[in-house]
Amino acid sequence: MSEARRFFLQFDFFGGARRSMPPRRRMRCCSVAATQALMAFALTFCVALPAICHRLPHSYYFVRSVYLDVMSRDALRQSLRRGQDALLFWQKAATAATTTTTTTGHPELLVTVVTTRRRREALPYHYLLQVTRQLSGLLGGCGERPCAQVVLCDVESGPDANEDAVLLERHFRVIRRPAGHRLGRPDNTFEREKQDYVFCLRRAFQLALPQNMLVLEDDALPHPDFFGVVKDLLRRRFAARSLYIKLFHPERLQRYWNPEPYRILEWLGLGLLGATLLLQLLSVWNPCRWSLRMSAGHLALLAVYVMAGAELLGRHYLLELRRLSPQLYAVSPATECCTPAMLYPGNASLRVADYLDRAFCFQGNAKDTVLYQVFRDTPGERAHSVEPNLVTHIGAFSSVRPNPAHPKLL
Repeated sequence: MSEARRFFLQFDFFGGARRSMPPRRRMRCCSVAATQALMAFALTFCVALPAICHRLPHSYYFVRSVYLDVMSRDALRQSLRRGQDALLFWQKAATAATTTTTTTGHPELLVTVVTTRRRREALPYHYLLQVTRQLSGLLGGCGERPCAQVVLCDVESGPDANEDAVLLERHFRVIRRPAGHRLGRPDNTFEREKQDYVFCLRRAFQLALPQNMLVLEDDALPHPDFFGVVKDLLRRRFAARSLYIKLFHPERLQRYWNPEPYRILEWLGLGLLGATLLLQLLSVWNPCRWSLRMSAGHLALLAVYVMAGAELLGRHYLLELRRLSPQLYAVSPATECCTPAMLYPGNASLRVADYLDRAFCFQGNAKDTVLYQVFRDTPGERAHSVEPNLVTHIGAFSSVRPNPAHPKLL
């Protein structure tokens, strides 16, 4: 018998126990390994993770009945404070002698903020003022050469003015519908929202003829690294071939256990990588004398352990680690929901406007669903999503859907 075959037969599949070992001793070793594995799973999933994650909203261990109402009230208070601070900021800025409403032709990036007058319960939060104040601060950090131009698209069609948009007229160019176009608009909220979006896409593009356009809804608050990541995305090869790039996906829908195939592959890869690292660590440092060895069975066991831990902790929190660098942001095929922040490379915004014009929107077939179906059904069209999110959705009160008396975070 060759040396290689003799070496192979000395080890079993699940951890290196010698086949020549007496049956009783081999059974005792397997029993010890199984007991250690059960202890590790029990301590991790029944003690450690519940203690760490019970206050994390996007974890399976989140205790909704205890913390959801309190955290929702805190989030509303913080948003109200930001809104009032933004109102004071823009009121003081309105007294300045200079204005910044001009736009130059062919900017590298045009940010279009779509806004409408909010319902009465949302007015004190001044979502538009929060978003524009954040954009103003981020633009101020771009250096001598501006990283983007900003225009506002006010789609308000009722008798009441959008007071926040009026306040910002001295600082940003504001696009509005001609008076005659406000007549005969559909009663269907979703179709009206789509028509407003199409108007903003076309009018903003005609205004500045940008090289790329980014459309924000007025309750999408940009993260501090917003422009840095967007510029990095536009430099990547895939961007030029994309119909759109989504910059936001609801955190509650970001879990691994999901029908989207790429997330399952990402989950498996994370499990195998984590298991390999754990086995390597145990080979050099094993104070508790775990019986785990570098074998296929133990690798599979630890992969399941890591995958379960990652899913129960919450994929959202692991994605946050990617904020360390713009190059670490993940790009994947586009998801269906939602459209608070959309990047349209080149003149893709005009193609999107044409696609939306051909569709009729209603409940269950809103503009985000239409765009997703276009990307899936049109040969040659590609669309992508970026993770983690580049904006925070701060709109607790919707402008198009019924609002609860006490909005919740989840």
